[in-house]
Amino acid sequence: MSTPVLESPVSDGVDELIAAEQRAFLRRQPRSTEMIERASEHLAGGATSNWQIADPQAVWMSHGAGSKVYDVDGNEYVDMHGGYGVSIAGHAHPAIVAAVSDRVRRGTHFAQPTEDAIWIAAELASRFDLPLWRFANSGTEATMDAVHLARALTGRDLIIKVEGCYHGHHDSVQVSVLPEADEVGPRDHPTRVPGNSGIPAAIRDLVIVVPFNDAQAVERALAEHRGRIAAMILEPVMMNAGIIAPADGYLATIRDLMHRAGAYLIYDEVKTGFTTGPGGVTALSGVVPDIVCLAKALGGGIAVAAIGGTTQIMSAIADGRYEQVGTFNGNPLAMAAARATLSEVLTPDAYRHLASVSAHLRTGLEAVLARHDLDWHVVSIGAKGCVTFRGDPVREFRDFLTVDARFGQLHWLMQHNGGVFLPPWGKVEQWLLSVQHDNDDADRFIANFARLAEAVTN
Repeated sequence: MSTPVLESPVSDGVDELIAAEQRAFLRRQPRSTEMIERASEHLAGGATSNWQIADPQAVWMSHGAGSKVYDVDGNEYVDMHGGYGVSIAGHAHPAIVAAVSDRVRRGTHFAQPTEDAIWIAAELASRFDLPLWRFANSGTEATMDAVHLARALTGRDLIIKVEGCYHGHHDSVQVSVLPEADEVGPRDHPTRVPGNSGIPAAIRDLVIVVPFNDAQAVERALAEHRGRIAAMILEPVMMNAGIIAPADGYLATIRDLMHRAGAYLIYDEVKTGFTTGPGGVTALSGVVPDIVCLAKALGGGIAVAAIGGTTQIMSAIADGRYEQVGTFNGNPLAMAAARATLSEVLTPDAYRHLASVSAHLRTGLEAVLARHDLDWHVVSIGAKGCVTFRGDPVREFRDFLTVDARFGQLHWLMQHNGGVFLPPWGKVEQWLLSVQHDNDDADRFIANFARLAEAVTN
């Protein structure tokens, strides 16, 4: 079964607008073009991650300061890319600079714990209402450990995963990440689509795919695979298809379903943790899962991740039934950055400031939509937000498939050429505000968005 792409009456001429903005994009960045040519000799694909390869080309960066970043051509941008959700502290935040500088001078790696780890674990326990924690180095590692823990404790192999959610690039979760409309299969039994090449069919067979916001689908999966499911993993606010909020009662219902089946609920709060509030969606919803996975914003720009869980879950680590390991886990540099982030950056005043700037941005964008009679809508939660280029709300991934991706691409290009840096996958990704953004930064975004609205409606 294929899901159609809905055409908008304002779409005429969008391809021509994209082509014009791409030409302007390339004129602004001759040194990035040169860097790509040089890099292609020894860097596969001319970049350090496939996610950095954008159309028409990757942007090579020089430095960042406060709410701004600067490319190698000297162009300044308001940074609302935020490193895919990492840079909630902004760039060169004094507290992060001081903590990391001090730690570098005292040694950055011992493969032994340091005192900061105790403070951070206690702080996370307070914020997320889960008593025991371990550290890792990336969101991928955190979700990998979470799945392994659930399987180790239950002795079961299967997991439930939401269609369209991304949980890192380990095999267990590289299933139905961003499937195409002609791949998804029937809604009541979605096809298990490999999320990348190199994912064996045997691995895909261990994943049961369900739609977001559909507790009945979860109940059906548990019944059809009775006694075989170890856990369900999901983003409690879905972040891989714009931003999709959970329906009222959804999170509590699926937690209860999992527990009645002797299985666990895992929240992937790698993107939502700290960006949606001090305790992520866990605190906002009041529905505490068995395991929470954190990364990205936790380190204030330094790579770090964390896994928190109930005493019963984490006892498997404490007594050796599951060995959670990693040479760089809890390394001193990451711990120093995370402690500074939690204690000096993400304060109550900082969250009040983020809420104020977010409200200013959302109000300005909605005014543009009303002025141009566009049926798109703005979705925001905490420091994160996006424009959904569709009139009806998106409740699950298959709704998202109907969004015309060209509008996202045009928006990204117009923001970029107007001095705002966003993730290059305009249909999928969101903006991130940092504690160093202000209303002037938001106004630059609004002005660029107004230019987009004007262009597509004339």
